[in-house]
Amino acid sequence: MEPLANKMRPKKLDDIIGQEHLVGKDKIITNLINNKKLFSLIFYGEPGTGKTSLANAIVNELNLNYRELNAVINNKNDFDIAIEEAKMYGKLIVVIDEIHRMNKDKQDLLLPHIESGIVTIIGLTTSNPFHSINPAIRSRCQIFKLNPLTDENIKEGIKRGAGYLDKIKIDDDSINFIVSLSGGDLRSALNLLEMSYYSTSDGIVNLDVVKSINSKPVMYTDKNDTNYYDIISAFQKSIRGSDVDASLYYLGLLLEAEYLEIIFRRMAVIAYEDIGLANPGIGPKVMAAIESARMLGMPEARIPLSVVIIEMALSPKSNSAISSIDSAINLIRKGNTGNVPLHLKNGSPDYKFPHNYRKYWVDQQYLPDKIKDIKFYHPKLNNYENNLNKINKEMRENK
Repeated sequence: MEPLANKMRPKKLDDIIGQEHLVGKDKIITNLINNKKLFSLIFYGEPGTGKTSLANAIVNELNLNYRELNAVINNKNDFDIAIEEAKMYGKLIVVIDEIHRMNKDKQDLLLPHIESGIVTIIGLTTSNPFHSINPAIRSRCQIFKLNPLTDENIKEGIKRGAGYLDKIKIDDDSINFIVSLSGGDLRSALNLLEMSYYSTSDGIVNLDVVKSINSKPVMYTDKNDTNYYDIISAFQKSIRGSDVDASLYYLGLLLEAEYLEIIFRRMAVIAYEDIGLANPGIGPKVMAAIESARMLGMPEARIPLSVVIIEMALSPKSNSAISSIDSAINLIRKGNTGNVPLHLKNGSPDYKFPHNYRKYWVDQQYLPDKIKDIKFYHPKLNNYENNLNKINKEMRENK
């Protein structure tokens, strides 16, 4: 019952698919193995790029004692046992999956033994280790990124996998379709290949068989991983940058993953942070589109959302509002404040009521004396703010 992806795990570096920047003639990992020298390493990259396969190939090539642990599943006692084994053998490689989730107790346990050299770790993670791994562990490891696998890499892996399946028959169209669904994840491609094979009575895998199992591409948008936040970031930056096609693409990714709530939150932020006073009517439109999307649900939710995303991307932009309030808050945090002017204090008889004056402008001071001449709001060049600025100037000129 062992999955095909596990049966195919490389036993040596020559079996590794892709990662030519690390494996091959005069490449870093290959030279380390040839020199019989290994340092603590961290491999990071998207799912199915071969992190575990590369770690397995390394320990097999070196023929050293090793133990595989998972930072989440295995408890502190499992790590204690690994350290005792290291002391017994004099050297142990510990392959740690999901190393970015290793808690402080386990880290503190390992650190002195990594330092002494009796434990060499190979950490595996889908998260960027420069953001997610404790600096104490990170500083003791060399970090390598595994590149996404190309379509040709995935195709090679599928053809190898077919060799493990007795009397399978699969045409090029089916292979190419599996590649297109894989999203660069070889494990996913092999799982689909294997299930397609065992779902037939004669071992003949065609497009209809594959499509009956899966017709939706793999997307790497796990909320616990870096790529999720990268997509959200790209979504906002594409709208801010007025690239309507990119905005729709990232909206599509988030819709396919059905992350509606984060779409709604980002849209609301963008409406006021990036578009702001350049198009003040966009806020209510965004809220109306969100309410429509919630009422409709998927897949119809995509319709009102795409309408307003197109307008947001093509709308003029202004960040004057957020810049203005941030300037005021920064000044306050620096302690550069003052007392409320006497005529503005509650119940003051000297207060001039603006509604009693033409155009609601009164020649009276509102800011404290200490900062009375400061300007927080600096308008951007757009039709709406140009008009606001004109009104602002006229009021002061006609005071």
